Amino acid sequence: MTTSRPTDGRSSDDRRRRRVTRGTADHLRAADPPAGLRGRNGKVLGVLTGVPAASHEDVVIADDDVRYDGHGLHAVQLLLRHADLVRPQNYFDPLPWHAHWDTGRILLNRAVGADFPGTLAVRRSVFLAMGGYDPDVLFENLELIRTVQAYGGTVATAAGLYVRRLPPTTRHFCSQRVRQAYDELAQPLRLVAALLVLPGVAAAVTARRTGLLAATAAAVVALAETGRRRAGGTRVFSPTTAWVAPLWLLERGVCSWLAVGQAVCRGGVRYSGGRLRRAASPARALRRRLARTQPTARRPGAGSAGADAPSRCRLPVPPPGPPALHT
Repeated sequence: MTTSRPTDGRSSDDRRRRRVTRGTADHLRAADPPAGLRGRNGKVLGVLTGVPAASHEDVVIADDDVRYDGHGLHAVQLLLRHADLVRPQNYFDPLPWHAHWDTGRILLNRAVGADFPGTLAVRRSVFLAMGGYDPDVLFENLELIRTVQAYGGTVATAAGLYVRRLPPTTRHFCSQRVRQAYDELAQPLRLVAALLVLPGVAAAVTARRTGLLAATAAAVVALAETGRRRAGGTRVFSPTTAWVAPLWLLERGVCSWLAVGQAVCRGGVRYSGGRLRRAASPARALRRRLARTQPTARRPGAGSAGADAPSRCRLPVPPPGPPALHT
């Protein structure tokens, strides 16, 4: 990973990027993808442009607000010796009010499974062998994770590998509320849970069950605190972030209804001047597609930890400890 090739589906100051990375990186524009490469998600087009051009096996995919340090990159390299895709953990620094608010989401995700960071790392050979991933979905990181798993690859979820992320502007944060809720359409159980929040709160308020509301909020705070304490998270997550998790959950409940409304009434959510209908492909559909288009794809139980067979191997990760593996 000594050579990087930044790619981005959004407009940027190309001369500034070239100046910063002169001598260490090649700069490619996803706005000018290779012939035949089409899609509505500019981030994915950037990845599909950059990964084939990379000269190393270990490739880091990251949003432009992600800030790796040397320790993080070294840990990713170690993990890619044993896994096909690495899923680190982002944290916001600095922590303005809206990043504080959004950290509630991160903590709840960590408590019930794993968060979806703004960066992943993948083995180039596996990425090319499986044919990349769909550039016409909104939730591109989930799409890539599911595609690697459907191919039969191993995903290392490194809950203790913390990579700094700069917070968005307040305006950008506000503009993302419904779009991020739209991601839940790719995870039906989470979507149902989010849609039940608003009716549940309304019913409790109507019945004047303030004690029930308080108990539920306390349970959400406790769950978020569990996520904060997981894998040494107290080193990077402020103690007060767990307390705002109920507010984030209420926001997600409202925005999930708005997201469903956009899917039904407008045919998708607005994204970069267009609309994306699909949040991500179902895992079953990806397995069928790969079976048809990639007949040599690795399959679960065929010498690789696959999509339906959890791996229990322990990876050599720097402190605070080894990550869990989800395959």
